[in-house]
Amino acid sequence: MLRPVLDPSPAGWISSRLGGAFGAACRTVPRGYAAYARLCHPAERDRGGWASWRETAAETGRRAHGAMQWHALVGSPDPVNLTGSLWRGSPPGRGTLPSHTLTALLAVLGDHTTASDAWFCLWEGYGWADETTLSREHLDAPRLRHPGRDYLVFTGPLASATELGWRPRPSWFEAQSPNLFWPDDRAWCVATEVDSDSTLVAGEEALIDALLQAPGLDAWRIEPDTSLAADGDRINHLA
Repeated sequence: MLRPVLDPSPAGWISSRLGGAFGAACRTVPRGYAAYARLCHPAERDRGGWASWRETAAETGRRAHGAMQWHALVGSPDPVNLTGSLWRGSPPGRGTLPSHTLTALLAVLGDHTTASDAWFCLWEGYGWADETTLSREHLDAPRLRHPGRDYLVFTGPLASATELGWRPRPSWFEAQSPNLFWPDDRAWCVATEVDSDSTLVAGEEALIDALLQAPGLDAWRIEPDTSLAADGDRINHLA
């Protein structure tokens, strides 16, 4: 069960390991790990179902690679409004993993830690993160402060990553994947920037290899300094 953390100082180890050029992966996920992967959030098709970025590239005649950008993949020069997009469905969601993708990720991560508990961070800026979903004590607690983002902190078993979210109605749960999470042994770290359509994972080589091979995950090996900025896709770049 997910539990609120009122003293975030034990989670402060990440901040000093963030940095790099604008758009670099290591501005979101910490340096110091052996290997890194990018998980591209799936896109919804216009007639239902999900599509990976690899599948999208095949359908739009583009090339899938670790630093690809969705707008370039679908033939749009506009990273915000996707003007002229060749994709008829919805673009990938930003700032959260779909529930089925998070479940597939957790299944792999659990095989690459000896810890029983993990730490979870939620960006404080979500409008639903108020007294209807969180305790007053937790809302008043100190935040974990990173450059540009402050977080509420939780702890619990790895499986409790699926418990974050809110209920617009009693029968409807809207899940929100953690913006940051890692196990007690720090064997890996996962980060989803609020405005990003992909999730970054840092860990050992064996973990990254497992993610690349896992069904249900659109994973790509990257480097800490790989640029994921809007203009970082030099392969599908539109002049």
